[in-house]
Amino acid sequence: MTYILAIDQGTTSSRAILFDADLKIAATAQQEFTQHFPDSGWVEHDVDDLWNSVQQTCRTVLDKQGITATDVAGIGITNQRETTVVWDRETGTPVHRAIVWQDRRTAAYCREMKSHEPMVTARTGLLMDPYFSSTKLRWILENVDGARAKAEAGKLLFGTVDSYLIWKLTGGQRHVTDATNAARTMLYNIHEGRWDAEICKLLNVPMDMLPEVLDCAADFGTTDLLGGQTPILGVAGDQQAATVGQACFGKGMLKSTYGTGCFALLNTGDTPVTSTHRLLGTIAYQLDGKPTYALEGSIFIAGAVVQWLRDGLGIIGQASDTQPLADKADPQQRLYLVPAFTGLGAPHWDPDARGAIFGLTRGSGPAEFARAALESVGYQTRDLLEAMKADVGDLGKTVLRVDGGMSASDWSMQFLSDILGAPVDRPEVLETTALGAAWLAGMRAGVYPDQAGFAEMWALEKRFEPKMSEDERATRYAGWQDAVSRTLTR
Repeated sequence: MTYILAIDQGTTSSRAILFDADLKIAATAQQEFTQHFPDSGWVEHDVDDLWNSVQQTCRTVLDKQGITATDVAGIGITNQRETTVVWDRETGTPVHRAIVWQDRRTAAYCREMKSHEPMVTARTGLLMDPYFSSTKLRWILENVDGARAKAEAGKLLFGTVDSYLIWKLTGGQRHVTDATNAARTMLYNIHEGRWDAEICKLLNVPMDMLPEVLDCAADFGTTDLLGGQTPILGVAGDQQAATVGQACFGKGMLKSTYGTGCFALLNTGDTPVTSTHRLLGTIAYQLDGKPTYALEGSIFIAGAVVQWLRDGLGIIGQASDTQPLADKADPQQRLYLVPAFTGLGAPHWDPDARGAIFGLTRGSGPAEFARAALESVGYQTRDLLEAMKADVGDLGKTVLRVDGGMSASDWSMQFLSDILGAPVDRPEVLETTALGAAWLAGMRAGVYPDQAGFAEMWALEKRFEPKMSEDERATRYAGWQDAVSRTLTR
């Protein structure tokens, strides 16, 4: 039996998933790692934790299946995007912890450079926000002793997590990334397919720190991690990998992934759309040198709000407790939880906003908090779809394909369908992020079919149809919009 190994390096854990020749999951392994919060709004990862957890899970998953490197035709990598790593070109030693995509420490930089946003958006599709890699990179160069001098001397390398993992996996032989990860740095011209010299100069980033940019399915190098020479053949940032895994290859197809955050991508075909409603223009995937573009809406807190109920408030013991608790909520109470714990993403882009809850009464308790937390994800998703409609026009009979851990909750998906007024489709395979990375590598290796063949393999597990009346939908959403307006700082 031939296998493809998918490495899914996420925000809170690293996973390795082994897919067989029929694209079925054969074995999985997962390892969580520590989150570091050194200051308000700051989020960091120990880079060694990322690397060690990837090594461990890859070896574990092969042991579980009882196979060796000779049985693995290729490796696909998908990763948390925008998270920034800077390391020594000779030793591989990181000069600082990885600064995570959620981190907001560079908000002041972004405010200083706001006048340059039209140019940056026109070239990169992105907004001047701390979310993206470039200002995190600038912060490291300016705040780590000796980093600026070493970078200018050509002694440091920059990469998103995929790039660092490939560098480690190949023993320092390859400093590369793919187009989807490059497109999230705010340094890459998505129209011309190259690093932008003017933006690099604006941010004082030496261009020889930057990796070579390849297609999503390409030869990224080989690794001996598994005990033999295994090729790395597919790479995509996690949300783009999920788009591929959901087979959203047609223009107008839409998916939303519910993990730590929530990310909705609308395929816009071979034409990039410059949003006028604070969405992001990005690359959905790039094959054979040809990019396919997307409009993206990014929500910082989705599944993380359930973690907050568990770890912050202590009102649930595990994530699965949320749904039965929400079922007990008083239907007469209307609480709105705006989970702006690390600012608000699309379409507001307010890094200084902070979380709030509205509508509290003496009767409000854990059940009402749980319901408000789950509903917040549906409301935020509607914000994104409303902005997409404003940018591209009527989406027609929109069907939203969903994936990620939170999509397993029938309660959450039914509310999502209700508040959107649109069908929500949940596939049989929820691990679409890893599936997308595996397909890219397996297609390159000749193990899996082409795009058309892969799209035919997509299978529906359950469709959720809206049951809420239009009047109730409008009333609820108006209440949400009012709550959000009260948290905004700009």
